[in-house]
Amino acid sequence: MSRLSDSQLVVLTAACQRSEACVFPVTAKLKGNAAGNVLKSLLKKNLIKEVRAKRDDTVWRHDEQHGRMTLVATKAAFAALGIDPRDEAEDAETKAADEAPANVEAEPNTRPKTPKSTEPKAPRKDSKQAQLIAMLRRAKGASIDEVVKALEWQPHTVRGAIAGALKKKLGLDVTSEKDEKRGRIYRIAE
Repeated sequence: MSRLSDSQLVVLTAACQRSEACVFPVTAKLKGNAAGNVLKSLLKKNLIKEVRAKRDDTVWRHDEQHGRMTLVATKAAFAALGIDPRDEAEDAETKAADEAPANVEAEPNTRPKTPKSTEPKAPRKDSKQAQLIAMLRRAKGASIDEVVKALEWQPHTVRGAIAGALKKKLGLDVTSEKDEKRGRIYRIAE
């Protein structure tokens, strides 16, 4: 194996210390496209590899066949640094057990499950979401333009709040109808 540059060593060492051997975030202070060049050279040396990215992972590139891809250190990276990957996994388990609450059994790479409430939370009374709900509960309802003016939101934000927060999250029955003068009017069906 060829020698590794200081930048390559910093990237690999950081990745090998993380619980899932994730390369990102790159901790080396590199300017311009230097980080990309370092990562490409590590890929060529098979010290890191591409894997499918999870929801919160930093994306390295998008692949048409596999979707979002990120980078992780390989066993060869651990060997190049003289680290036993099992030791790192045991250290991660020990750290997770130390940080876990006493009544939760720690498992590596998992978070304790919190029970989800089936009841949607009501918005705060002084929030813009509560103001939006109040506007839509009026007998005359509200148009997108009226909500934009009252809440100082963009039209796409209003439509997103109606479709996402009100309909999907809160389960409210929001109806709409076309009005000659006001345009499309939205109401919460009671």
